[in-house]
Amino acid sequence: MTTTEAAPAQDETAEAPRGRTARFAVLVAVFVCAACGLVYELALVALGSYLIGDTIGQASIVLSLMVFAMGIGALAAKPLQPWAAAAFAGIELLLALLGGLSVLGLYAAFAWLSLYLPALIATALVLGLLIGAEIPLLMVLLQRIRRQDAGSAVADLFAADYVGGLVGGLAFPFLLLPLFGQVQGALLVGMLNAAAGLGLVLTVFRRELTKRARLLLIGASMLVGGLLLGAYAYADDFEVTARQALYAHPVVHAERSPYQDVVLTESVSLSGAKDTRMYLNGDLQFSSVDEYRYHEALVHPAMNGPRGRVLVLGGGDGLALREILRYPDVRDVTLVDLDPAVLELARTDPRVSSLNRNAFDDPRVRAVAGDAFSWLRENRERYDVVLVDMPDADSTATAKLYSAEFYGLVSQAMSDHARAVVQAGSPYFAPKAYWCVEATLRSLGLRTTPYEVSVPAFGEWGFHLFTQGEEPPEPRLPQDVPPLRSLDAETLRAAQTFPPDRARLPDLTPSTLMHPTILDYAQGEWANY
Repeated sequence: MTTTEAAPAQDETAEAPRGRTARFAVLVAVFVCAACGLVYELALVALGSYLIGDTIGQASIVLSLMVFAMGIGALAAKPLQPWAAAAFAGIELLLALLGGLSVLGLYAAFAWLSLYLPALIATALVLGLLIGAEIPLLMVLLQRIRRQDAGSAVADLFAADYVGGLVGGLAFPFLLLPLFGQVQGALLVGMLNAAAGLGLVLTVFRRELTKRARLLLIGASMLVGGLLLGAYAYADDFEVTARQALYAHPVVHAERSPYQDVVLTESVSLSGAKDTRMYLNGDLQFSSVDEYRYHEALVHPAMNGPRGRVLVLGGGDGLALREILRYPDVRDVTLVDLDPAVLELARTDPRVSSLNRNAFDDPRVRAVAGDAFSWLRENRERYDVVLVDMPDADSTATAKLYSAEFYGLVSQAMSDHARAVVQAGSPYFAPKAYWCVEATLRSLGLRTTPYEVSVPAFGEWGFHLFTQGEEPPEPRLPQDVPPLRSLDAETLRAAQTFPPDRARLPDLTPSTLMHPTILDYAQGEWANY
């Protein structure tokens, strides 16, 4: 070969070790940023489901807004491509700060400002813009290491991005939430996000930055890190303060189970009387001052008849169980409640166990921690009395427990002469939801009788007694009913008469798994209060 001959062209697929290391570092950054971005999305959805209860609505708002904003962010990143390294580092620092503080900020907006929905929308849009700007800038950085065709570059980036999304999606419910909780988990992810973005730029692309730019980024990273670390240190105190702002009475116990927020409050009146209250995801479950009115009405009308075997679905606080166990001829009671944390609290916390009179220690009781719907599908036993004491149907998670399919499973668990009762919410505050329960029961051929009682902590509250017999059941107290504080024969008879403004509503659509109409009724009606 003469000196005038050109040297053989370098194979574009060949790559120096340093280049391979740099490309690997970029793909790792893509992986980490994708994982962090998905955690931010899931954290917003989870917080909304805890605070608001509408999981599908919250997920729809967050995901649709963030995906929309990601598209806008990708377009907005085009003018930043000449300064891709500095722009990427700056975006990651801002994303780390805002994403890390997002849960804390939204919780504050909910607890003190009553501006949760506007704050959620703004947060989802801003985070989406920043996340959307990542991929175009990372594409530019990847091409600066080694030019490759667009298809291969996109394949590499999106492979790392999707795998990172998988890891983030699994890490959030199974690692971050159980070990750190929502607030501190988001803050840790923010720190990781900042470290990944800044680390890539200050190592692989350090030469593309001016000295001033490097100093600015280092200073900004120290500020962001300090803010996130400070927020992490203060997170526990913040949660206690914010949680207390949500409740009128002092919080004496709070925990976040895998299923819900469980809170106990307790106040003492001037006369020395205590008022202990339990809240699940912010919804009042009982007040010790008047819970007997609710539980006497729920339990005793259904106990007028065979009652050797009793099934309780829900009622993890043990208060309905207390009333059932007052009948000595009850042989066994099975209670199925979703949350083991509630069962443990009812069994061991003296504030609750004193109210339920240590019902879970009775040898006749078998408590099962599980989903009532799934449990009924596997159940082959038959019961003389079934009590359905579930949270209101104001979320997608609870709406299935008011469906025709669920009541069909309940009827399969009833013996031939069994009586069952379901708490159905307020016929005054949510009349459509209340009468929808009856329409759903009747759609299965079950015979129903509605009645209501006054529970000051709740307002007017309603129930539906039902059987599989030929005639609607008549709510009556057993002849051997133990002494009651709020219910007698005359009161129960009067409870079956509804005034005109709470009378039965015709033509309501039964609720099913595929068409949870009760959810629409409940959310629309309770939104007015």
